[in-house]
Amino acid sequence: MKLTFLGTGTSFGVPQIGCSCAVCRSADPRDKRTRVGAVVESQGTNLLIDTPPELRLQLIASDIRHIDAVLFTHDHADHTHGLDDIRAISVKRDGALPFYGPAETMASLSHKFSYVFDDRIQPLPGTWKPEGVVHVLEPGESERIGTLDVVAVEVPHGLIRVFGYRIGALGYVTDAKAIPPEALRLLKGVKVLVLNALFHTDHPTHLSFSEAIEVSRQVGAERTFLTHLTHHNSHAALEAELPAGVSPAFDGLTVIVE
Repeated sequence: MKLTFLGTGTSFGVPQIGCSCAVCRSADPRDKRTRVGAVVESQGTNLLIDTPPELRLQLIASDIRHIDAVLFTHDHADHTHGLDDIRAISVKRDGALPFYGPAETMASLSHKFSYVFDDRIQPLPGTWKPEGVVHVLEPGESERIGTLDVVAVEVPHGLIRVFGYRIGALGYVTDAKAIPPEALRLLKGVKVLVLNALFHTDHPTHLSFSEAIEVSRQVGAERTFLTHLTHHNSHAALEAELPAGVSPAFDGLTVIVE
């Protein structure tokens, strides 16, 4: 199984508009961070996690040419507002692209992007629209998607819930403030863990670096990659300070999960 990090930046992205800090001006390509998204590939099945605003550019940069389904973590704009870009994918399919996620996220997307889901809205001949069909997931239940077994892992994110996902030996969790006991139980045994980490200091809706490192220790993953990173830390500086087995992810990074 291969994990590709399409984007690894916070909701502002890096560089941030109007900022001239050292990280935003950095020449290190690993400091150029688009909004968070990923693709999991295994035995011919490609699962896209979230549809960030830069989705078209991300898929082109990583040479990912087809998607079999989309997993949504939650409804925030930095994770969903590239949804229209799936048009280039859905037009090549015989049917609509399957979308999976929490019930409230699916309902919100169906409202905000009604043309994607409403069969009554048909494009004129010679034109196309993105097409998706909703599948609601429940936390802790396994769903077979293509060749992969996917388990939704519920975590808190401020006043809303977010779904992380366990896909075989991979655990992918973004926008979590904490990892509750049931989520920890579902993630136990993964070999590769992806976690959000925002600052060294506490944040009301995201894990800090120290909190993410502690979660990594509790899960016991062989390798942990941090995502949803801000312009407050350069890749090189963060890489130098993190403990063994924990690394900052970067846009375009690919990881093989045995």
